[in-house]
Amino acid sequence: MNFLDLAKSRYTTKSYNPNKRISEETIAELKEILSLSPSSINSQPWKFIFISDEKLKSELAGVSYFNQQKINDASHLVVFSVIDDIQLFENQIRQNLPEGSVNYYNQFLKPKPESEIKSWLEHQVYLSLGFFLSACASMDIDSSPMEGIKNEEYDKILQLDGYKSLFAVAIGYRNPEDFNQPSVKAKSRLSLEQTIQSF
Repeated sequence: MNFLDLAKSRYTTKSYNPNKRISEETIAELKEILSLSPSSINSQPWKFIFISDEKLKSELAGVSYFNQQKINDASHLVVFSVIDDIQLFENQIRQNLPEGSVNYYNQFLKPKPESEIKSWLEHQVYLSLGFFLSACASMDIDSSPMEGIKNEEYDKILQLDGYKSLFAVAIGYRNPEDFNQPSVKAKSRLSLEQTIQSF
């Protein structure tokens, strides 16, 4: 299937088949794909946490507002977190990035207020989300990106240190009766004329 067809068929899954699980081989591939996500200056200010343990998944589902059922039924939950300690981030890039990238950070980002630096770091994690959702679609895995989580509770449960959760993605295989799938409910998007400009 070409990418346009994937984009037309991909949707945010509302109901999962609780009896169908993603294989460990496929999960390993998804982990490698996420590690290859793009980020500005190759900053990689993230940590991706894959959760299949039913007890832990249920605990996180309980602090996920209206997303509780889909998390419980999904095969896995993937938590996307961002580095929340500027010094830790600066140490990381000094150890792992070429001098030019570090110099770019020092010249254009470091002088900014901490809130702006942290906002920039969060933007990089959102780049990885699009990459991940597309990868899932290409592998016939259904997904549900979710900001509807209690982030501080997630951080406590996962004992995040130097990082904070931003959002999560439930992944698995749809319930054949899911009302939101495109074969049942047509995708709704603004027209190309409203969203695309060419010069």
